Amino acid sequence: MVLDIVGRRALHALRGLSGFTWFTADTVGEVADHARRRRAPFHARLLWQQTRLVGVGSIPLVTLVSLFLGLTTAILASYQLARLGARESVPAFVAIGFTRELGPLLTGIVVAARSGAAYTAELGTMRVAEEVDAIEGMGLGALRYLVAPRILASMLMLPSLAVVSNVAGITGGAFIAHLQIDMSFRQYGVLALESLMTHDVVGGLVKSLIFGLMIGLIACYKGMTTTQAATGVGISTTSSVVMSVTSVIGCDTICNVVLTRIWP
Repeated sequence: MVLDIVGRRALHALRGLSGFTWFTADTVGEVADHARRRRAPFHARLLWQQTRLVGVGSIPLVTLVSLFLGLTTAILASYQLARLGARESVPAFVAIGFTRELGPLLTGIVVAARSGAAYTAELGTMRVAEEVDAIEGMGLGALRYLVAPRILASMLMLPSLAVVSNVAGITGGAFIAHLQIDMSFRQYGVLALESLMTHDVVGGLVKSLIFGLMIGLIACYKGMTTTQAATGVGISTTSSVVMSVTSVIGCDTICNVVLTRIWP
């Protein structure tokens, strides 16, 4: 019985991985085919709409969550470092922590839960309402018309939102440093900038770019493979968020291992 359950789950996972792989290959192939024919690989108007929804729409939430996390990080760092007599290291701790890890990771989770779920729900509703089939019937190309702008918007906006998260988190840390260890905002800013290196910022932006690609692909794949009408839309949306968040955290671990070897 146990082996049967494990086998069924493993077979289901392999089928899902195979479908996701073919979906990614078909999307890249269709976009590349239009580019070879000197046609726009995606609709600029739709790309603009999606970047506005993903980027501008996520700024308030990303800023608020990052600000609170920056406050918490600075409180814990100041408490521990004060015991070691290294309170001046609080700015460096917060700045490096956000640019290399917390900023991209937090942004990826927020976008996966907000925009990724919206992608899946929108495309899933269109799929069960047969609107996707209608778009294919008109010769527009559903992958080019619906999927490509969403994936590209997610990739472009994640690094920008990661920068917003970094600024908000470091700013939150500055308030705690000023209140708890009586450090001026100017001194905090100088120490934070002196601690940062180019690879800290670049590494975080590279990770956020990868996260954006993964979130866009997973969300669109789940939406385009939705079945069972309204019930299926809910199931696909839940599965999309779970898979996106899990993939972001797992990819973050792999990226950290690679980046620490490239830039120790």
